Formats: sequence, C-alpha cells, structure tokens
Amino acid sequence: MEVVLSILQVFVSVVLIALILMHSGKDAGLSGAFGVGTGQGPLGGGSYVERNLNRWTVFFCIVFVVNTIVLIKI
Repeated sequence: MEVVLSILQVFVSVVLIALILMHSGKDAGLSGAFGVGTGQGPLGGGSYVERNLNRWTVFFCIVFVVNTIVLIKI
C-alpha cells in the first residue's frame, strides 16, 4: 500500500508542478505557449481555460495534501 501511495505522490507532484507552471503570472511563462492568459486561442478565450486550469490545480493540491497525510500516518 505504501509503494502505491508513494508512486501516486510522485505522479501528483509532477502534474502539480506542470499545472502551476502553466498559470499566467507577471510574464507569460509556459501559459503563453498554450495561449492560456491571452484571450486568444481555439478554445473560446482564456477565461474558460484559465478557470479549468484553476480547478485542476486545486483538485491536484487537495489530492497531494490528502496523500501526504495518509503517507505520514502509515
């Protein structure tokens, strides 16, 4: 069980890092490559994509925290 949770933790960590890097900040960063913060793009504007990006980031943050607590308790 601990091995499975540890592998899940590594996977969630990598996904979380990628999601955080895709957020737009002061400069475009990685989000500029995908048109997340520009309002242009094939997905109908940046606000919809950015809202989904925020939801996925929060979801993976919650999974990361819960998995960390479970791994500490084991």
